[in-house]
Amino acid sequence: MSITWLKKPVKQILQSDLDAALAYQNQLTKPAGSLGRLEDIAIRLSAMQQTDKPSVDKIHISVFAADHGIAEENVSAFPQVVTTEMIKNFARGGAAISVLAKQHDACLEVIDLGAVIEPEKLEGVLSQRIAAGTNNFSQQAAMTEEQLAMALQIGHDSILRAIKNKVDIYIGGEMGIANTTTAAAIAAAILQRPAEDLVGPGTGVNAQGVAHKASVVNKALKLHANKMNSAEDILRCVGWFEIAGLCGAYIAAAQQGLPVLIDGFISSVAALAASKINPQSVNWFIYCHRSAEPGHKLIMEALNASPLLDIGMRLGEGSGAAVAVSLLKSACALHNQMCTFADAGVSVSE
Repeated sequence: MSITWLKKPVKQILQSDLDAALAYQNQLTKPAGSLGRLEDIAIRLSAMQQTDKPSVDKIHISVFAADHGIAEENVSAFPQVVTTEMIKNFARGGAAISVLAKQHDACLEVIDLGAVIEPEKLEGVLSQRIAAGTNNFSQQAAMTEEQLAMALQIGHDSILRAIKNKVDIYIGGEMGIANTTTAAAIAAAILQRPAEDLVGPGTGVNAQGVAHKASVVNKALKLHANKMNSAEDILRCVGWFEIAGLCGAYIAAAQQGLPVLIDGFISSVAALAASKINPQSVNWFIYCHRSAEPGHKLIMEALNASPLLDIGMRLGEGSGAAVAVSLLKSACALHNQMCTFADAGVSVSE
């Protein structure tokens, strides 16, 4: 399976559309810039959607779920069975992202790329299993080239489903025990930083557990050092199905011209990988919240990103992005419904 599609150009955001949206914002009955980043959001969405009435009413959420071989190294506070149990919880509406999706009347799909324990057939869960989890990347490459291509393609195809449903915005989420360890390994490899700079508590391991995670990641980085010459190589060697799926989705969304809301630590690592594979894809990313995971700060700096929210979240699942939707809705409502100075008969300063 080929991954050459990753390099195809993304849809261009026209400067003329940005200029028109800014000019309209400056006509609204308020001092220019007084709504802060809400103005920036509305301007970007206007240009992305090529409309003077931006909208985030129709939302597609894909949660990518799978297990990690690196869990064998005791890097998580939870057993791998939790991945399958959470897939069931998503489907039954009991997870945080399920509640938030319902709040926003969003389409929520859960994609099983390879939980160790295969769940029964569940409504709302797509079974697109690549394998029963990735390999233990502290001992061998996490994925084969074919598995990586499959995971990327699964992400790509989730965007095609979203486009078919004519949605305004896309959110990618993830679930998999030990995934913060994997995300830290990918980020450390891309940023060429020691694991200690990126590894955090994840599901709640203590300081000793964090040190152990860092040791495991450093061992893996040393093992694969001569094989990681590109972001694709890094994903294959120390990645996992979910982040490859997210990475593929983010690039495909940019190619299709679909705005993407980036969640926290793990989703931002996927965005970082996407930025290395197809640099222009980042023009379509809106970063939603600053994760409490300590390594997230370095990733945001590398992406030159400033998240909209900083409220101590670190759940994943796409939950922080879904919370930020309310801000985007406010930005659109203000842009679309406020009067201009001319319409309201309000004097403009000379």
